[in-house]
Amino acid sequence: MSLKNATLLIIVILLIDQVSKFYIKTQFALHDRIEVFEWFQILFVENDGMAWGTKLSDFITGISDRTAKLALTIFRIVAVMGIGYWLVSSVKKNGPKILIVAIALIFSGALGNIIDSVFYGVVFSDSHSQVATFLPEVGYDTLFHGKVVDMLHFPIWQGVLPSWIPFFGGDYFTFFEPVFNVADMAISTGIGMLIVFNKKAFHQDEEVVEETV
Repeated sequence: MSLKNATLLIIVILLIDQVSKFYIKTQFALHDRIEVFEWFQILFVENDGMAWGTKLSDFITGISDRTAKLALTIFRIVAVMGIGYWLVSSVKKNGPKILIVAIALIFSGALGNIIDSVFYGVVFSDSHSQVATFLPEVGYDTLFHGKVVDMLHFPIWQGVLPSWIPFFGGDYFTFFEPVFNVADMAISTGIGMLIVFNKKAFHQDEEVVEETV
């Protein structure tokens, strides 16, 4: 797969991700929802931290939420630079198509969420109890302190768990509870491809090792 095709894939995913987020931010107030199907909802939430809504400050004592947010954003930028280098290197080495597609998916997803984290605090107003304004005089936060927009919710099953289930029996449970976005889907798909098709994705590296032994 050529770098041109990989770049095209990245651009398409980025466009879908950012257009969907722009639409949600300018049409929904925070926590507004639309039920598309019983098992699928458009639910607007904002993620201030890592996956599943966790924060870096939850794991490191003595660090403020804002400092943790800045550190996480900078780490994401460094990480996406590394993923970009991996992508270019794999293309130059004529790596397997499935490997290049997987890396491109991960790169586009990571970059999509970085755009939110870096710029959204400046280019949007607050969404609490109101629909956000694009390019307001004052944004809801400063550069590098934006929140990631999530909107895809799949509550496939909701109900009270049987009492015989250890630890969680009798509790109300929703499967699948997390709310995510297109960028998250791209990252998860890319990682899943690398796990499921591990041998096919990395077979050239294995051949190089065997030749050098």
